[in-house]
Amino acid sequence: MSKTPAEVAHALEQLDALTRRLRVECPWDREQDERTIVPHTLDEAYELADAAHRRDDAKMVDELGDVLFQVHFLSLLLEERDAGSLADVAEHVRQKLIRRHPHVFGEVEVANAGEVLANWDEIKSTEAGREPGIFGEVPENLPSLLYARKVQRRTAATGLDVDEPPYGAVLGQLEQLEESGARDDADARYADVGDLLFAAVNVARKLKVDPELALRSSADRFRARVEAAERLAEADGATWGDLATGSQMNYYAQARLREEQD
Repeated sequence: MSKTPAEVAHALEQLDALTRRLRVECPWDREQDERTIVPHTLDEAYELADAAHRRDDAKMVDELGDVLFQVHFLSLLLEERDAGSLADVAEHVRQKLIRRHPHVFGEVEVANAGEVLANWDEIKSTEAGREPGIFGEVPENLPSLLYARKVQRRTAATGLDVDEPPYGAVLGQLEQLEESGARDDADARYADVGDLLFAAVNVARKLKVDPELALRSSADRFRARVEAAERLAEADGATWGDLATGSQMNYYAQARLREEQD
């Protein structure tokens, strides 16, 4: 399956030529700019993440191709206004990776992956042109779970790693939420739900689990169980929406049991 450097270069040249042709000959592609394209880039990135999580190699090949096309297209937009090019993008990231891997390209010694990450964060914070401060260049439009994880990681990189042990923080926030719920305090409930989710993200970060993908996977499992429960009800001649909650829960329990037995 491996390709020679010449074969890789040829494939990339063909994709670049195709991208340029679409930009000229396709009405839809001609109308696009970076702001209209980036939402598609995000969609493709999430689809790639899902394929990777599922360990679906064939799907990864497909989704990586979509992401690669996005890179070519956005680089072409830069080129059109003389702000950069695909070559500039590649060279910029090459130099950045060399700079942030002094244990590979320099004399720095590291004992483990944690030290590599710590060095990466330190080097990144000193690079020219970066926004100052602990949270410089943390995009505020990230999905909330990823935003929380990035804020936590940036803080931990300074030496302040809050909520130790992390499981205790989750339990403590849950108790606090129970108290605010009992008081029927809407503002407190709002804050406490946020703090509980923030603490859960911190657990995920420490376990090296992507909270966004983990939550999506959990939602998918729940959806599949509910759909299976609905099918079980229909097999018995019942309409799901007409069932009492107790009957729905019974079918849901059956669906979960079958899932565990499969």
